[in-house]
Amino acid sequence: MDLGLTGRVYVVTGASRGLGWATAQALAAEGARLVVSARHPDHVRQTVAAVGDDAAAGVVGDNRDPDVARRLVDTARDRFGRLDGALISVGGPTPGTIASTTDEAWRDAFETVFLGAVRIGRTVAEAATDGGAVALVLSTSVKSPIAGLSTSNGMRPGLAMVAKQMANEYGPRGVRVVGLMPGRIATERVANLDAASGDGDAARARWEQMIPLGRYGEPEEFGAVAAFVLSPAASFVTGSVVAVDGGLLPTL
Repeated sequence: MDLGLTGRVYVVTGASRGLGWATAQALAAEGARLVVSARHPDHVRQTVAAVGDDAAAGVVGDNRDPDVARRLVDTARDRFGRLDGALISVGGPTPGTIASTTDEAWRDAFETVFLGAVRIGRTVAEAATDGGAVALVLSTSVKSPIAGLSTSNGMRPGLAMVAKQMANEYGPRGVRVVGLMPGRIATERVANLDAASGDGDAARARWEQMIPLGRYGEPEEFGAVAAFVLSPAASFVTGSVVAVDGGLLPTL
C-alpha cells in the first residue's frame, strides 16, 4: 500500500530514541520529510544524519518550553515550505506511587507530558495544510492504570480527551487528531521500568503472560501504525484512540 507520504512534512518530537525514533524512521522510509526534535544537541544531530540531511531538519528543545512549538512549525515552513502534521512524543514521567510522588513531580509531569503536548498539538493543527494529522503518543494508562506510574495514570487520560476535542475543533479545517496507546514496547524506557522491579527478566516474563500475543512489541511495529494514522491512507480516522499493545488492554 502506498501511504501517500512522499513529499509530506511532519514534526516528530522525542525523535532521537524509542517510539519517536521508530516513527521518524517509518515516515522517512515512505518518503516524508521531517522536523525532528530532542533535548540534547548531539541526539538531534545524530537523528538528522540518520534520516538524511536532505530529508530532515533538527530543532533542539524541550516540549515544556513555550517557544518550541512555534520553532518547530517555523522550521518546517522555512526548510520545506509546508507542514502536514506531527507525532508528539515525550519521555515518560518519573515513576512513583501516589503516596511517593511529590507536588513538584506532578507539576513537572504536567508541563512536559500534558501542557507541552497540548501546546505543540494545537500549534501544529492550526498551521497544518488541509488533510494534515496530529498523533499524540499516550499509553494504555488512558484506560487502565499501570502500577507505579502515578503521573502517567493521571495525565494520559486527560490528553486522550484533549485529542478527542481537538479532533472535533480542527476537523472542519480538514485536520485529523488521533491518540496512540502503546503497551509494552521494547524500548529503553520499558526496559528501565522492568529493571526497576529488581529483576528485569522476571518482570518482562510477567507482562508477556498478560499479553495475548505473548511478547513485547517492537518499536518498528509502533512506528508503522503511527505512520499509517498520520498518512492520507487513514484520511477518515480522527478522534480515535488506537491501542498498539498486542491485546494487553482488557477493555474495549
